[in-house]
Amino acid sequence: MTTRLLLVRHGETVWHAENRYAGSSDVPLTERGRRQAERLGAWVARRGVDAVVCSPLSRARETAAPAAGRLGLAPHVVEELREVHFGWGEGRTAAELAAEDPEAVRRFRHDAEEGAFPGSEPPSRAGARAAAALRGLAARHDGGTVLVVAHNTLLRMGLCTLLGIPVGRYRRVLPRLDNAAVTEIDVAGGETALRSLNVPTGAEGADGDGTD
Repeated sequence: MTTRLLLVRHGETVWHAENRYAGSSDVPLTERGRRQAERLGAWVARRGVDAVVCSPLSRARETAAPAAGRLGLAPHVVEELREVHFGWGEGRTAAELAAEDPEAVRRFRHDAEEGAFPGSEPPSRAGARAAAALRGLAARHDGGTVLVVAHNTLLRMGLCTLLGIPVGRYRRVLPRLDNAAVTEIDVAGGETALRSLNVPTGAEGADGDGTD
């Protein structure tokens, strides 16, 4: 059977205004991010889902909580949905990185796999991790609908892996996922279909190019 996964990036965090690479750092939501989570919860209550899962990082758990509460579901934390660790880029802005080593930033933007930041999780590994987690969720909820709250970079890498797109191109093929917007995919065994991409749920968007 086919399982529908509703993939959602968490709400706005305190590092969004500066556009810092949050990655594995546990950065809290802003007040705006909490409003986005509430609006996502209202949208999910109208849409209906069978399960709510999220990354272990607090920004994802906070975003998933209103939806789970409205549906009377206990959110399930999946460790493999944590955000990518950015190594040299963790906690820093693109401008700071470019000032230190513009060639490294150019290589990363050209091909995120070949030009991965020093000390970061390789995109191919992160994409495989995300894809395996999403396929596992689809198998466990066969024929159902699952809300998955995770992260901008991890979800884009996972989508590339599931759809057969070179993961090093994730930034060019999928420039960003907006805060609290929904991307729907259907998963049936080893097959994945993209149903919709980055659809607003009535939540406020966020500025910047989205680095976590």
